[in-house]
Amino acid sequence: MLLDTASMYFRAFFGAPEIPAPDGTNVNAVRGLLDYISRLVEQYRPSHLVCCWDDDWRPQWRVDLIPSYKAHRVVEVVASGPDVEEVPDPLEVQVPIIREVLSAFGIAVVGAEGYEADDVIGTLATGAGMPVDVVTGDRDLFQLVDDAAGVRILYIGRGVGRHERVDEEWVSAKYGVTAGQYADFATLRGDASDGLPGVKGVGEKTAASLLTQYDDLAGVRAAGADPASSLGPAVRRRLAEAADYLDVAPRVVAVARDIDLDRGALALPAAPVDAERLDELAERWGLATPVSRLAGVLAANAAD
Repeated sequence: MLLDTASMYFRAFFGAPEIPAPDGTNVNAVRGLLDYISRLVEQYRPSHLVCCWDDDWRPQWRVDLIPSYKAHRVVEVVASGPDVEEVPDPLEVQVPIIREVLSAFGIAVVGAEGYEADDVIGTLATGAGMPVDVVTGDRDLFQLVDDAAGVRILYIGRGVGRHERVDEEWVSAKYGVTAGQYADFATLRGDASDGLPGVKGVGEKTAASLLTQYDDLAGVRAAGADPASSLGPAVRRRLAEAADYLDVAPRVVAVARDIDLDRGALALPAAPVDAERLDELAERWGLATPVSRLAGVLAANAAD
């Protein structure tokens, strides 16, 4: 089970009222994430679990290709490292607490310099040698769905408790494209939440129709350049106008699948690896209930 961790703790923060620790610090994201993990482990019984991390939420190599990539979320440009993302102060102070608690539990946290959590997920899901469930609220990761390899998405767009199991049939029914076509579909459609403009005038229905007819983005572009193709003049013009974007967007949209990552120590622990430290954190931050619940779920999961 691969967790898009930021997607989950942002959801916990915005989806629950403030919950104060003994010193008054809001810890709703910490508690929510722990409860989400408990619920998912209890339901799916994974042998391995990884909290995938955004070591760089806006990699420079993606920005170099498309400068608007996530630009609307930047609050400070940093020359020597990742730009600073707009994160509410009450959430920002909780992120180090989340890292400490996960460490005390012994739950793997994996990131990679110059890459987003999506790229870590893509790499770990590829060639995993076992079925993989990816937990995310990010539609971009639908491109990883692969029934033959046993990779599916547990999509939490409507909440963790109402998540949807996304397989190839689900993607096809929802979008009219195959999972293998999804990255090209997203490139054509664009995504305002990520600062990806897409092809002007090409929405989901048109993108799906083009890919159904021409198989992939390369086929669509070839049809646009071929005077003999049946492509209509309006779409042909829009593709031509978006040529510069289409030259680079596929590299931005595609998640990396070949990062050099250490795949060791990813097994889900049966018990906290540092119980004393975990007890200290639970007392300091008022986390006794979610910590106790997750510890119990881990023990039960190991006993199965």
